[in-house]
Amino acid sequence: MATDIDLHLGRRLRRRRRLLGLTQQQLAVQVGIRFQQIQKYECGANRISAARLWQLSEALETPISYFYDGLAEAIERKETANANGGEMFSRKETLDLIQAYYQLGERPRRRLLDLAKSLHTEGEVSPS
Repeated sequence: MATDIDLHLGRRLRRRRRLLGLTQQQLAVQVGIRFQQIQKYECGANRISAARLWQLSEALETPISYFYDGLAEAIERKETANANGGEMFSRKETLDLIQAYYQLGERPRRRLLDLAKSLHTEGEVSPS
């Protein structure tokens, strides 16, 4: 299972490779591996060892720190998203509501959404 760090490193690897206009095959040849391994790194399926990260940074002409840029912020954003909504989507009633919503036609869905928004707005108004 991919960790947040593996996914982040993979995204940064893909971004840098594409920025330089390299294919996965071209990068793989430069570091002496198969392109399938580059695919696995980029999607976070396989971890990148320290030695391999060094080779990739050399091939991509970038410091190793490039791969870690923005990592702390990305993890913080994910933790905030999980705290705000992760529990909500694990509830059965939420899933039932979503399923029922998408079984409606477009017009009833729009009306239901407008109703829900109006109820939320009414709930926020403080009594005078």
